[in-house]
Amino acid sequence: MGAGVNPALKAFVSELGDKLVLAQVLVRRVGAGFELRHVADRDRADETLRALKLSDLRALAQFTATGAFRPLKSSPNLQTGWCVVLSDDAKLELALNQLYPGAIADWYAAQSPQPPVTDFRDFTNRQTGMYRITTRLTDAQTAQVIRACCHRSFCLKRRLWTVEGLPTDAAPKKSLIPCLEPCALLLEFARKAMRIEQQPKFELSVDDAATMVAALQLALAHPRHDIRDADFNAPDNPRRIQLVLEKLQPALKLASPTETE
Repeated sequence: MGAGVNPALKAFVSELGDKLVLAQVLVRRVGAGFELRHVADRDRADETLRALKLSDLRALAQFTATGAFRPLKSSPNLQTGWCVVLSDDAKLELALNQLYPGAIADWYAAQSPQPPVTDFRDFTNRQTGMYRITTRLTDAQTAQVIRACCHRSFCLKRRLWTVEGLPTDAAPKKSLIPCLEPCALLLEFARKAMRIEQQPKFELSVDDAATMVAALQLALAHPRHDIRDADFNAPDNPRRIQLVLEKLQPALKLASPTETE
């Protein structure tokens, strides 16, 4: 490792040991260098994987296996079937920044006694224009929005910011990559959620709510692949479906067994 290497990289390589999983990437030491591959390909023979160059990783991270654009690089839909061999620490840093931009720097910042975290209220209170509406969400509504938008099905970053009443993410449920403040995708989702809250409401029976939950869970299990991640005007956007589930499931838990039989 060169004398001019940054302290974040030095600490990360020290933490690495022989191997480490960063979100969906398995990093292994290979001599003085490293090998990267998708964690799902952990046990695959080398000859069955596409051998990529460092310069190929940015394009790999841009699109899913079906060709859909990945606006959020921490989404759990990184392509499989590849590997790349890197000769030194500096190239490891470049590679990981292509796959997970800023991950090493954020990981290092999160190790400090007081990580530079910006919670939801601090973040939204400085918004202006069309995003100022996000400050109107109650803590309970905000918690629903966060649980839906930041669900591990959609993002692998470990959320260190929060709102009153909602715990932060535990690393085993997400990954080593911390999230230090709400992202632009969360902000847009919160804006849409508040607009939805302003619409007229209607009531459902407990049985109808249970049927809706089952239908929504089925829709999440078989999502449409032509919907953009950030198209929150689409009723069947997966995050919108997850938000409705967040609203319905607590009510079902409160219902007595006789009411749902």
